Amino acid sequence: MVAVWGSNFVVIELALAKLPPLTLATLRFASAFLPGALLLRRPRVSLRALAGYGVAIGVGQFALLYLAMTRFISPGLASLVVQTQVFFSIGLALVALRERVRPHQLAALALAAAGIAWIALHTEGDATPLGLALVLCAALGWASGNLVAKRALPDDMLAFTVWSSAFAVPPLLALALLFEGAPAIAAGIARADAFTWAAVLFQGWGNALFGYGGWNWLLARHPVARVAPLSLLVPVVGMAGSAWLLGEALPAWKLGAAGLVLGGLALNALWPLPAAPPESAR
Repeated sequence: MVAVWGSNFVVIELALAKLPPLTLATLRFASAFLPGALLLRRPRVSLRALAGYGVAIGVGQFALLYLAMTRFISPGLASLVVQTQVFFSIGLALVALRERVRPHQLAALALAAAGIAWIALHTEGDATPLGLALVLCAALGWASGNLVAKRALPDDMLAFTVWSSAFAVPPLLALALLFEGAPAIAAGIARADAFTWAAVLFQGWGNALFGYGGWNWLLARHPVARVAPLSLLVPVVGMAGSAWLLGEALPAWKLGAAGLVLGGLALNALWPLPAAPPESAR
């Protein structure tokens, strides 16, 4: 699962070489809806919840992420910065669900914020201020989708993801027609080769059907505390894959910023540490 999600940022970068970003997002969600909807029944949630999640993830997360990755931020940094959705999710839960923020979460947020600030101070080449802002907004869109899903409580998260994709396609297509135009869309589709279409299917089927399906399968069979922290490896795979396949440089400042962000994510995911068993149980 981690390999699929992490390597997806490299796949996005290569697909964007042929397709405009909003067009790519439209095709991604269309492929996530079909054929998945033919295999999975519609989850027992309201249409409002499906629409809210589809728009939040489709427009709020992926459209902005693709726009940022056109030329404003590198794939490796994008895979790292978008993980700040964890802290946006905590903030939204604090406001909307009245959940309590714990001291270790504030410390985790401070660590991650320091890493983002470090990236902002080194915006030449691998990231621009606009790219950083777009990915942070994408992380907020992801967090908004998390809040919708938490309130909806779908009986099947994979089916929820697939069916909500239908509601992402119309606004994404409208935005593509408005900002990219029909000629650019047609030209992008004409340029697309077999690899480009494989990249679209990798995002739609790999991330939605295989990624979410496999992740939920793991969560159903193993303790959440054992599975969930593995998502910390997604930006590690993303940065390593971008460096290996795309030649993205990994200077000391970038590794230091990644260490701060990942440290904050790890503190939030792993704290409190499990208590040692009593002597009588050893």
